[in-house]
Formats: sequence, C-alpha cells, structure tokens
Amino acid sequence: MDSSCSHDNHNDEARKKVSSDIEQYGCHIIYVLETDYLPGFAYTIGLHENYGAPEIICFGLKNSVLGAVLNDACKLIKNGKQFATGEDYDAFLEGYDVQFLTVNKAFYKDYLGYGLWYKGGDDFPVQQIVWPDKQRHFPWDKGFNPDWKFKQPLLDLNTDFKFYEERDTAVFTTREVLDGSPVLFVYHNEDGDWQFHSEQYPKIEDGKILAFDQITKIDPLLNGLFDLGLGWRAWRDATGGDWQREEYVSEED
Repeated sequence: MDSSCSHDNHNDEARKKVSSDIEQYGCHIIYVLETDYLPGFAYTIGLHENYGAPEIICFGLKNSVLGAVLNDACKLIKNGKQFATGEDYDAFLEGYDVQFLTVNKAFYKDYLGYGLWYKGGDDFPVQQIVWPDKQRHFPWDKGFNPDWKFKQPLLDLNTDFKFYEERDTAVFTTREVLDGSPVLFVYHNEDGDWQFHSEQYPKIEDGKILAFDQITKIDPLLNGLFDLGLGWRAWRDATGGDWQREEYVSEED
C-alpha cells in the first residue's frame, strides 16, 4: 500500500535520504495518502536501528498530526521511554489518551513495504498507536463511534480477515463458488458492495449472498485484495495467481 508514499522509487538516492534522516533526527517518517476507501497513515523507519525500539505506525489523522505524534514518540524513545500494550498515554494528543498495540508481522507487507525494502526483511518489531473517538472510546470499546471504524485498522489480530468491513457484512457470490469453483473475478462497487465470482459474467440466477468472513474462509488469499478501491476490479488466471487490477466502469454507466 505504501507505493503512494513520498518515495516512488527504491533507489540509492532514496536510501541515502532515509539514512540521513535517521542519523539527523532519529528516524525517517513515511506518509501514505488516504484514498476514497482507505485511510492515510504514517510510520517510522530507524527507531529499531537507533534505539532498539519498535517502529511505530499510526492511521487516520491529518498528516501534520501524524508527523507530530510520531516525532513525539521518537523524542520520548530517545530518552529511554518504552510503551506497553494496554496502557494509556497522554503525551501525544491534547485531551485524549492513546494506546499501543503490537503489530502482527502478517500485516507488514500490507502497510510497511517501503520499510521492508529499506531494512531488507521483517526482522524488526512494530507498534501501532491507536487513538479514541471524541467520547474517548477506543475501537475495541462498547460505544465506539461506528463511523470511525474505517479510520484505523487494528493490526494486532484478525490476520485471517484483513478487510475493513465487519465480518458479517453481506457480499455477493455465486452457486459455483460455493460448490468449489475458484474465485477469479472480484469487484468492489462504487457503493461499497463486494462481488466474488468464478466467471467474469456470472448468471443472475446463480447469485448467492454470503457473510464476508465466509468468503475469506473459502479462499484466504482473497485477503490480499483488502485495499481494492471503490469502483475497481481484480482478476487472476487461477487460484494462487497474481491479481491484476483496474478501475471498472459498469456497463450500465
């Protein structure tokens, strides 16, 4: 996902810039822009090399706030601060506590691609800063504002279901898929609906509705399409094959 960050190419010049920032400031910060479907986010490179601390990622805030939060964390880490999971910290957002989660490595390739390139692998820990809604409810609390669910995915668990929607969200598929045919065509409609088909043009009479997490149980590799944008489609030649993607214009338009 971080192909839209401030560095478009993995080259010597980019590596020198990252290394220079790490040496001068303690870390380099990667910013990834939001889309019409997914939130923007930012993460550090260098905290682990410099201080033996986890790198840090945070989602869903303005870039200026993301930068301030990560820079504040870097300053605290320089002074020996460590952040534990399940504890409140009030040093980042005025009037609101934040908490830290340990990021599961299954999410690294989804969100930390540039960091993986720079470091040459995934042998480093990462923590996620999670912030509450205006009523100070965290995403795992009862009463958390449901309109804010898409602003920050939680990267500690749920590696079997990486989509932002609720697990029981209805998705469209066909009888053929339920009977064992592979999902080869996926559509993410502009209205947010998802379709998973074995044929490019399935028959309407074969249509079925399924809970979202059931389609990922049928084929866990579908999780790789969690970031497919609104109005886009993806296809592959066979199960396990590489997905191709493009914007999709419905024939009704």
